[in-house]
Amino acid sequence: MTEARAAMAGAHTVDEETERNVVVEGPGHVAVREEPRAPVPTGAFRVTTLFSGVSAGTELSYVKGTSPFLGERWDEGLGLFVPGEPNAGYPVMRLGYMEVGTVAESRTPVIPVGGTVAMAYGHRTGYIGDPVADRVVPLPADLDPLLGIYVAHMGPICANGLLHAAADLCGSDVRSLGDGVSGRRVVVVGAGVVALLTALLARRHGAASVVVLDPTPERRAVADALGLESLDPEGPKDVAASLKTRWRHAPGDRGADVVFQCRGQAAALHLALRVARPQATVIDLAFYQGGAAELRLGAEFHHNGLGVRCAQIGRVPRGLAHTWDRERLSAETIDLLRADGTAIREHLVTAVVPFEDAAELFANLAARRRHELQAVLAFDHSKADPHLTTPQSAYGPADETATRSASRITA
Repeated sequence: MTEARAAMAGAHTVDEETERNVVVEGPGHVAVREEPRAPVPTGAFRVTTLFSGVSAGTELSYVKGTSPFLGERWDEGLGLFVPGEPNAGYPVMRLGYMEVGTVAESRTPVIPVGGTVAMAYGHRTGYIGDPVADRVVPLPADLDPLLGIYVAHMGPICANGLLHAAADLCGSDVRSLGDGVSGRRVVVVGAGVVALLTALLARRHGAASVVVLDPTPERRAVADALGLESLDPEGPKDVAASLKTRWRHAPGDRGADVVFQCRGQAAALHLALRVARPQATVIDLAFYQGGAAELRLGAEFHHNGLGVRCAQIGRVPRGLAHTWDRERLSAETIDLLRADGTAIREHLVTAVVPFEDAAELFANLAARRRHELQAVLAFDHSKADPHLTTPQSAYGPADETATRSASRITA
């Protein structure tokens, strides 16, 4: 373990008999609860949390009370929302799925003490893990532990988007994430965390062009800082017409080969359909929480023979489960973070907030008094960044980009 990691492991002190956990008591009411600290059973291990990333889509849906799991019952067998007791209710005891921690105690030989791991167990000071039931991703020593928040779940969501694009082109014979984007023109709608990580993955895997569309100037500035081209879809020029003029495949065949739709708004999906070339597929990574009045399925969708595929982390494309499991998608995430981690840390992470301020952070985000691209909770107060924890940021309203499977994880 490096000196920096050893310092982090020793700096986080918790009452030996309690842990603290972020809980949604009810709509608009977030609190930090103290809970008894259980002993580690045989075969398990204890993690002391270092960092926990905030998902502004999934998590705020519980804070605002807009998650479909709070109002309807999801029938896993039928794959339907049906009448009955909702799957989730208040208090929501597990919020969050982007955790990084140090293994402080272990009673299993497969998880060594002192290792740094990425997991998905919610915003809490510590967690007892089961190596059989929990996903545990060891983080390499050369990776900034803060960036590990993307490894267990958020990064694989984005990698799975590319996997769906590859399957759309190659079926079950996908050899690389680049199979669906290499040498192709790619549009990413949105410039939130999911969108930007997806855009970086597409660039890394050989896309001929990657263009990010987002109406918020500050978010486009982040895309530009990451070396990505960005355009304003609400500007004076019609971006669909501009891109289709620029990208010609054949007479009557213009536009993006692949579109990744990463904003949970119907208007964003309609934009994605407008920029796609005929018979292209929109890979949808968004989490929609409202209606779809702005969607016009009788327009480009109908006349250009387009397709829409929901790419959510609950499943990979049919026929690829054995070759492209979650571990492989996490490995792809680590490769991206090794290549672009410095820029991601500098431009994508906009707030590193002390864990003690979590309730205030969620209240401000939900009430739209504060907007962050990526907020991170630091459990060692000295690791919070005073230059990034301003009361209000200008990154625009959060995109609802997390998937429904992520919603189930936080429930």
